[in-house]
Amino acid sequence: MSEPSAWPAPRQTTRLHGHEAAEREVLDAWNAGRMHHAWLIAGPPGIGKATLAYRIVRFVLAHGRDSAGLLANVAASADSLDTAPDDPVSRRVASGGHPDLMTVERSVNPSNGRLRGEIVVDDVRRLSSFLALTAAEGAWRAVVVDVADEMNRSAANALLKGLEEPPPRTLFLLVSNMPGRLLPTIRSRCRTLTLSPLDDAAVSRLLGEFAADIDAADAAALARLSEGSIGHALMLAESGGLELYRELVRLLSGLETMDVRAVHTLGDRLGRAGGEDAFALLGGLLDRWIAAMVRSQLRGTEASEIVPGEAEIARRLFARGGLAKWLEVWEKVCQLFSQAGSANLDRKQVVVSAFLALEQAARG
Repeated sequence: MSEPSAWPAPRQTTRLHGHEAAEREVLDAWNAGRMHHAWLIAGPPGIGKATLAYRIVRFVLAHGRDSAGLLANVAASADSLDTAPDDPVSRRVASGGHPDLMTVERSVNPSNGRLRGEIVVDDVRRLSSFLALTAAEGAWRAVVVDVADEMNRSAANALLKGLEEPPPRTLFLLVSNMPGRLLPTIRSRCRTLTLSPLDDAAVSRLLGEFAADIDAADAAALARLSEGSIGHALMLAESGGLELYRELVRLLSGLETMDVRAVHTLGDRLGRAGGEDAFALLGGLLDRWIAAMVRSQLRGTEASEIVPGEAEIARRLFARGGLAKWLEVWEKVCQLFSQAGSANLDRKQVVVSAFLALEQAARG
């Protein structure tokens, strides 16, 4: 699914929410004149990792203008990564036109005009000529790799060469959703900043800022459903994810005597042309709901409710099926949805089959 139009691109976002400790760590390194050449910014999707990366870029490029090529940093008293939106550096970074910044990301495949599924070696090879140049406007150059997990093996090895022998005052910022997928040799050359999900209050506040038409109750529900990801919350808001989740919980509430007609109606809607995104979303929501049910019951706690009464639904269903059965069904449901595209399965049939498996577990 595409990024919501209400959410500005990270390179255009000058404010950061909820990651003060990570910002402080970068500032401490800068103020001490010991700025590491490569930072791995890790954490779940949609929580502000790329926003932090570009915030660091703006700061370093703006302050680097005044460092006259010195390793020591002039702005030793800096207490924030803030760079004014009207600063020339901010404007050029936002437009993608700063000569001392290079972004490595998935490119368009010229053979079909579509975005590639991974970062390929040609996307990284452009670094060689960029790193061979001197900085155009100051003492520093910056490279942002977004998302580093998407590099294939050849691309990762090509990036490793730059990390192993970085030119002076070159800053690498690698954005990663799953750092375990990166080469150990890449991780070992980076200083890691691990960002945590935002709290519900922060997500609700940001929803009010970027999607003002959402009422307070829905914003609170979306915050809980997104699990600390403002990017995911905005995607859910734009794609009708909260309504789909409520529909899912209604079906789960009567799972022991499943409403077959309602399941077929849902399958028809998601199976027709244009229903691909909603189908994928349903698979993700089902995965989340079963996972939350299993975790909460094993811990003897209640998961945060998005729809009133769903905690009781989870307790009832788990008691009927038991751990082994629900783990088996969880795996089956995830496989059905994940294989729908690769095996060209009928989407309606996947929906129906998933609910039949859930019904069987609910009957014990």
